[in-house]
Amino acid sequence: MTVGVMLAVAGCAAPTPEPVDVSVKSAALADRFQADLQGQLQAAMKADGPVGAIGVCQQAAPAIAARLSQESGAEVRRIALRERNPGAAPDGELRERLEQLAAAPLTADGKPAVMQWTSGSGAGARAHYMRAIPMKEQPCAACHGSNIAPEVKGRLAELYPDDKATGFKPGDLRGAIAIRWPLASETR
Repeated sequence: MTVGVMLAVAGCAAPTPEPVDVSVKSAALADRFQADLQGQLQAAMKADGPVGAIGVCQQAAPAIAARLSQESGAEVRRIALRERNPGAAPDGELRERLEQLAAAPLTADGKPAVMQWTSGSGAGARAHYMRAIPMKEQPCAACHGSNIAPEVKGRLAELYPDDKATGFKPGDLRGAIAIRWPLASETR
């Protein structure tokens, strides 16, 4: 090696690591959210049937979202165009994006569709990630389908008097996991 090449190599700083891609971080959060919620729902369905599972969605889903938000620094939440929980109703640009996702909630290979975009500028700049939650036949149909048992309907009416989250068919967009990052968090 010549002296000139050695000096050039010696003068180079180690490459700075690239920030983790928001889509990778978001997909991991969405996976964790789904796995945790599905595990709790399956346990409740096994123990108490659909009526017992309603409480999991009501209490565990917001708690999981809050925990993941706290751990990650992102805002993690479930949203829906036909919501059961009024807090899941999106507004503005988020509603528009969810309506677009509703047109094609599944990819060609049958996986939940994903949308990503950025908004704002400066300190208000945000990176957004939204993954579709397509309706599945079971166990989802027990509480969100068209043929809901009377005891499930009764419990839903008690907890959600303004429920709009029924009448779904498999493949319909049930909702989405929405994740919003402050763009400055990408460099952490």
